Amino acid sequence: MPPALAVHALEKRYGPVHALKGVDLAVQEGELVGLLGPNGAGKSTLVKIAVGLVRATAGRAEVVGARAGSRAARAQLGYLAELFRFPGWYTADEVLSLHQRLTGSEGGTAERGRLLELVALDDSRGRRVDGMSKGMQQRLGIAQALVGSPRVLVLDEPTSALDPAGRRVVRVLLEDLRDRGVSVLLNSHLLSEIELVCDRVAILRAGEVVAAGSPAELSRPRGVELETDEGTRTIDGATREDVPELVAAAVAAGRRVYGARVLTSTLEDTYLEAVGDEVS
Repeated sequence: MPPALAVHALEKRYGPVHALKGVDLAVQEGELVGLLGPNGAGKSTLVKIAVGLVRATAGRAEVVGARAGSRAARAQLGYLAELFRFPGWYTADEVLSLHQRLTGSEGGTAERGRLLELVALDDSRGRRVDGMSKGMQQRLGIAQALVGSPRVLVLDEPTSALDPAGRRVVRVLLEDLRDRGVSVLLNSHLLSEIELVCDRVAILRAGEVVAAGSPAELSRPRGVELETDEGTRTIDGATREDVPELVAAAVAAGRRVYGARVLTSTLEDTYLEAVGDEVS
């Protein structure tokens, strides 16, 4: 089986600006991959090429083996743009009905009800868009991306307008979709969300992937913190495997040990190391 979403040696130029410089990235079936990087790193360009809105200068992008932008690729893809707007006079139900017609979905009333329930809007089916909060509109946007049961979901900043409770709803939804085999590419500035939900992370800088791997793989050991009756000290370079020996040595030296903690860098630390002083 081909990857759910893949880009190979992807390049994009806008005149003298080299937005993407030979990017390789794959999202496997049932995998949730986070895309990170400062403004201008090429994230939105990559997303727009993947969904067929922008044509690559070189390289290729494929959705379940089909060329990005082709009819076959679009049939497998759900997309939520970073900046989107629905007609303010439409109800939530009418927005989903419109997208069912656009995608050719035959799910009808049952599909619309199921999707609104998934995004915690089942009690707002008849509410008009212009009467919704930004967070409610964001969740409605995620529901429309799921119309037709796509195998691949591309979400561009899907939690940017949500409060913590709304972000949790989306996080649980993404985990549920992954369990069902849906593949997700998530472009977000919220490192904490990416760290909580994504299987793998790719960090872009100036059009290139500068770091990639699982959140655990991207974290690095920073030593061991040992708390004794003399106070707390950090043993740089020590790892989890060194803890028993460090504790035993402290006890043998007559110290009372109150705790030992393995220190690791966070995804935020890795991100800042990868992108340097660039500001998002």
